[in-house]
Amino acid sequence: MKRTAFKGVGINIILLGIVSFLNDASSEMIMPILPLFIVSLGGTGLIIGLIGGIRDSISSLLKVICGYWSDKTGKRKIFVFSGYLTSALFKLLLSFSTIWHHILLFGGLERVGKGIRTAPRDAIIADSMPEKRGKGFGIHRALDTAGAILGSVLVLLLIWFIAVDFNLIILIAAFIAFFSLIPLLLVKETKRKPQKISFKVSLKTLPKPLKLFLIISGIFSLANFSYMFFILKAQTFFTGEWSVAAPILLYILFNIFYAIFAIPFGSLSDKIGRKTVLISGYLLFSVTTLGFAFLYSLAGFIVLFALYGIVYAILDGNQRALVSDLSSEKLRSTALGTYHTVTGLIALPSSLIAGMLWETINPNITFLYGCIVSLLAVTIFLLFKKHFQ
Repeated sequence: MKRTAFKGVGINIILLGIVSFLNDASSEMIMPILPLFIVSLGGTGLIIGLIGGIRDSISSLLKVICGYWSDKTGKRKIFVFSGYLTSALFKLLLSFSTIWHHILLFGGLERVGKGIRTAPRDAIIADSMPEKRGKGFGIHRALDTAGAILGSVLVLLLIWFIAVDFNLIILIAAFIAFFSLIPLLLVKETKRKPQKISFKVSLKTLPKPLKLFLIISGIFSLANFSYMFFILKAQTFFTGEWSVAAPILLYILFNIFYAIFAIPFGSLSDKIGRKTVLISGYLLFSVTTLGFAFLYSLAGFIVLFALYGIVYAILDGNQRALVSDLSSEKLRSTALGTYHTVTGLIALPSSLIAGMLWETINPNITFLYGCIVSLLAVTIFLLFKKHFQ
């Protein structure tokens, strides 16, 4: 990343980016091997959908609540620290899994930490760069994803050259997660007065354009099932040692493209508007899932995982930036928490549907389902685009 990309960026953005870099290096040592770990312990496609959906959803029940309490108490940092600490503790427990039920329990509870920290952390990012939020979120997502690349490379080296088993890899990842807490201690929190707001009233007073975007992003989330199905589809193409190594390499490719394009697409949304960028991201996801349904070659998987990374570069930071734009400063953390809750809760039925289609019909139907539903989100976004002016 060029130095000019960090020009005018506050120290909080950099510190939170370093925290996410280390924490994601930890998480991404686990993520590419998680579906393979589940299968090795007897899990099926439906079990993978269940675990993937729960991991994405369980934290969502806390995101809006913690976002609300962050606004109400006027505090951000304590929620962020508690969230990262919780994740580290359950990663440690996850390393002792011996049956897939352990992964379901500890893997799900590990995401509770994400639920505690995400909305308050995003509110700190939004408050730290009020004029260029797209760039601020883009930098944070780029550093986060750079950590993901490091974590994926580490897990590949541990498996390929040292033949470390899955449990030990997760234990090493847990120690890195604890280390990621150190830079967070240096984040400076802006003092703010506690707000006299009630949870029910806060949700009711969210702006109508924001509520409309929550519906659109919720529909897209129904299409955006767990990444584990993309890895499993790639694994079916390879044999022998490559059946583990190749999906990890493709996952690294996904994260490289995510990291490279996160800042440019964040800056682009600052210039031309979030709506146009987000619609293009939803549409590209449709094209990508369609490709996963019909392309079955090494070259095809290389292109598709690169496109999958670009999709996340377009959407992940810019959806948060648009939610921040559409919310008031008083309720920003509540709004971000609501967004994460809506999209996260829908992740459970999304991945369960994907798992059922995978098991009962055909894996290709899973990706066709994602393509069709994401096109629905594009259509609705285009129809109501003027409401976001």
